[in-house]
Amino acid sequence: MIPRICSHFIGFLILVGVCAASVNSQTVQHPARLDVDLRDAPKHIFHAKLALPVTPGPLTLVYPKWIPGEHSPTGPIVDLVGLKITAAGKAIPWRRDDVDMYAFHVNIPDGVDSLDLTYDYLSPAEATTSREHPSSTAKFAVLNWYMVTLYPQGPKTDDLVYVAALRLPSGWKYGTALPVAKESSDVIEFAPASLTTVIDSPVIAGVYLRNIDLSPGQTPPHSVHVVADGPAPLDATPAEVQHLRQLIAETGTLFGARHYRRYDFLLTLSDRMPSDGVEHHESSDNRTEENYFLDPGLFQSSELLSHEFTHSWNGKYRRPAGLATPDYQTPMKSELLWVYEGLTQYYGVMLAARSGMMPPGMFRDYLASTAAYLNDRPGRTWRDLQDTAIAVQILYSTPPEGSSWRRSVDYYDEGTLIWLEADTIIRKQTSGKKSLDDFCKKFHGGENTPPKVVPYTFDDIVAGMNDVAPYNWRAFFTTRLTSHEPAAPLGGLENSGWKLVFTTTQNEYEHVSEIVNQEIELQFSLGLLLHAPGGEDGDHILDVIPDSPAAKAGLAPGMRLVAVNGRKWNPDILRDAIARAKNSKEPIELLAENDDFFQTYRIDYHGGERYPHLEPINGKADLLTEIAKMNAAAVPLPTTY
Repeated sequence: MIPRICSHFIGFLILVGVCAASVNSQTVQHPARLDVDLRDAPKHIFHAKLALPVTPGPLTLVYPKWIPGEHSPTGPIVDLVGLKITAAGKAIPWRRDDVDMYAFHVNIPDGVDSLDLTYDYLSPAEATTSREHPSSTAKFAVLNWYMVTLYPQGPKTDDLVYVAALRLPSGWKYGTALPVAKESSDVIEFAPASLTTVIDSPVIAGVYLRNIDLSPGQTPPHSVHVVADGPAPLDATPAEVQHLRQLIAETGTLFGARHYRRYDFLLTLSDRMPSDGVEHHESSDNRTEENYFLDPGLFQSSELLSHEFTHSWNGKYRRPAGLATPDYQTPMKSELLWVYEGLTQYYGVMLAARSGMMPPGMFRDYLASTAAYLNDRPGRTWRDLQDTAIAVQILYSTPPEGSSWRRSVDYYDEGTLIWLEADTIIRKQTSGKKSLDDFCKKFHGGENTPPKVVPYTFDDIVAGMNDVAPYNWRAFFTTRLTSHEPAAPLGGLENSGWKLVFTTTQNEYEHVSEIVNQEIELQFSLGLLLHAPGGEDGDHILDVIPDSPAAKAGLAPGMRLVAVNGRKWNPDILRDAIARAKNSKEPIELLAENDDFFQTYRIDYHGGERYPHLEPINGKADLLTEIAKMNAAAVPLPTTY
């Protein structure tokens, strides 16, 4: 506790100096003050009070709409309730804009220089189809400040100074990258900061919270704050901590510089919240399964932490110009998400492998699964990859039904394949002397700096790649972004000495995903994606690949599977039927429910079980293992932490 407060106080002194030097009349002397009370968070209610300096006349207050990292206008305005505005104890009327639901109009009377606003945020108690997930349980809460923030329309959020304060339930601990000014037994007051910095610095808090130092004795400091519904999930093994510390070392080697004062992983382990990850400049909001540290398969198959950490360089420091907006109301242009997210996904996986978090077999099965599901899908013939990025604001939270024809946010995974191919081309062009790592070090690294944003364009990417290895990079990227070919770009796998094959052995990465997501992956045999039995979505056919055996038999997304060959279905029975059909001429009979009607569908398939894997190409060097090898000095196994 003492080292953290000391480092936060240093950050406070720095911030005060920065604020005083850079902002206008709404400066440190007259900041807005935002007080948030989480004592009712176990009941999914966050209370907020905002004291806002104003001048007489018309004023428009806005609620954040375009949330950084969400890439879409998902600010949860529907959950902002109980709004009351007063000045010197007298009510001030407000009126919502009749076009922009995120804007509130107020007329400030003469003589009034400050408004007092009170309101609540109702956190969803259960997972919904909305991008805004539950943010609290009975034992912990994740506070994203945008949920409880209003601000005056007009100024850049960099130029608005807010003092945030937080009240927690008794006995709760917290973690955040936001510098602390002072702390009492019941209130934490943070240092004055720009609204941009406040909203970019979420807080994690709860009864069961553990802080793990990931860079002991080093500057800048790195920590992971882990919160859960009970104490057991907090027990990371020494090996898992070692891998996380190796991740810190690997990013230092990869980028050569850091653009934050400290970095805090905020890690929520709970089955009460959907898995998710949102990047911030000096921290990340990471949510995953309760048994993340307790089940080796979960830890080893996840690139969540390495992905979000990479965003501190690629996404927060270097940012596409269309995403570098001055406030939270200006629409974002997302055509470069194949860089912002695609390159981050590539390095998220590579850093997971380099740090030892993802073992070699799991790493290869991840790539095989990615290549297989993207390959030979009909949606590619009408929607190119560039459109999945441009249309991101309507593609997030789409249902799985019809996803192979609709396409979703494929720039993540297909970006991985494209950047792998680019990496292999650089290595070939330079006879192994350079790699994509050199591009990242120059483009995203440079010198150590405090948090700042350096925008880039497509032309900057092309120029940066040519600086490392001259090549027709503009044509390379454009061709892959605009292709309507049914096949995915698998050149990187081939260049790195591997090819995609299918066997009867289940893919290890998909096996873990099936357990976590309760989904049965049969896309590469019958052409089906199913929800496992049990629960509200049990037996649900999530997707049917067009022109697959299941589609030809008449099955469709939205139906529910009832029986296999006359017997009540379960995953083992279905897989056994697929295996037996390989040596039989008889079709596989599936009884399915479609609304209130039942029908038997005869699938004429005899290809057996098919699961994707990578297989070495005879006579080719194994470049993939070279790319994924540890590059930093090995971090020793901790004895205590």
